[in-house]
Amino acid sequence: MAELHKVNLPEDAPYVNAMLLQLLKGIEKVMGTHGLKAVLRLSGLERYVDNPPPNNLEFGVLAREYAALNEAIEQFTGRAGKGMLQRIGRSSFRWGVKEQSAVMGLAGIALKVLPVQLRKRAVLLGVRKGIMDTVNYASIDVQEENGVLVFTDYACVSCHTRHSEQPVCHLYVGSLQEAMTYATGKDFKAFDVLETHCLARGDDFCRFEIRDH
Repeated sequence: MAELHKVNLPEDAPYVNAMLLQLLKGIEKVMGTHGLKAVLRLSGLERYVDNPPPNNLEFGVLAREYAALNEAIEQFTGRAGKGMLQRIGRSSFRWGVKEQSAVMGLAGIALKVLPVQLRKRAVLLGVRKGIMDTVNYASIDVQEENGVLVFTDYACVSCHTRHSEQPVCHLYVGSLQEAMTYATGKDFKAFDVLETHCLARGDDFCRFEIRDH
């Protein structure tokens, strides 16, 4: 695979309707309709209240709107924000598998015939393909280093335009936890997903290490 580099997205970079819809569905499942409306208003995205984007692959929303929702959930839930975002990430992944299998890149993967470690890698590669086939500027790498799976996103929208001293892509962590559950059938607690680098912190990518507990 060619060496990948940080993708410098413009502030108003477009994003895919279906991806934002998946996030909204995850928020609604975890926080309820009132919670969803509250964080939409807090993030300045009132236009999506009772008016979600369509479930299609058109670039009708903005990457920074996706990030703004992540930030609003943190603000709204306070110290519980990290865990809440992980729950929403797991929920949105499950909704995506059910409603957007092609977008998720998981259609047609014959997991049952593979050993467990290869299942996990296959699902991560499927997610990578789904995102990169859908979002034209996406740049994602999947590697295995001494038994540790490493998922690196060079154009992460979860933290687009954000600045923080600590990694903030908790939603992404939750999605990767659920990806491991999808791959293995095990509870997400069987895996440790750690974000080691984050674009919001000034790193050149968002990097996640995935280990078995």
